[in-house]
Amino acid sequence: MSSKCFCTTKPKESVGGDEHWTLATSSLEAALKSRNIAFQLDPGGGAFYGPKIDIKIKDALGRSWQCSTVQVDFNNPERFELSYIGEDGKSHRPIMIHRALMGSIERFFGILIEHYGGAFPTWLAPVQAVVMNITDQQEDYVAAAVTQLKVAGFRAEADLRNEKIGFKIREAEKAKVPFMLVAGKREVENGTLSVRGRSGSNLGNMTVAAVVDLLQAETKHTQRELQPTH
Repeated sequence: MSSKCFCTTKPKESVGGDEHWTLATSSLEAALKSRNIAFQLDPGGGAFYGPKIDIKIKDALGRSWQCSTVQVDFNNPERFELSYIGEDGKSHRPIMIHRALMGSIERFFGILIEHYGGAFPTWLAPVQAVVMNITDQQEDYVAAAVTQLKVAGFRAEADLRNEKIGFKIREAEKAKVPFMLVAGKREVENGTLSVRGRSGSNLGNMTVAAVVDLLQAETKHTQRELQPTH
């Protein structure tokens, strides 16, 4: 997921004097330069109440979405008649700064869902693993495996429905669950689970402890670069 930084300038419709706009815009530019952050000017892209720093993120379809902002606001201090006493002992009007790390949380979630097509990386997936039985004789074994995974800190669920195992696997794949763990008679006898990835890959049989190691490896770097996995 790529991003670009913009510094916006005064739009046609605006409040506040030119001196405020000039000072605020130059201050935002200086702040970006002091951090060695590459940016582009967005002429006229400011809000009516002040200039801003915009971080726009591109999704998997190449569309840009505004997320993080640092916004100067001349309007609200005027509307609410805010003031403070400066070092000179006189009353001054403050300038307000809004900061949003992700923008609207709903918008950010929407970007993530569309970017990944619902196939979230394991660390972000709402359900990280589904454990499913082949017959009702494995119900207790599946329940114990789910408990072990949850104790280890993972988001695991059991699928104990009276359905064919192929149907359960397809349902989990459609839900884009990262890992499907199957328990049949042989797995119970060997103390293992048959592990499948959502891409259809067969990862073989593993003990629950080995599955925990696998999930830990998958979720170790939660600040990795966002890349689509579908």
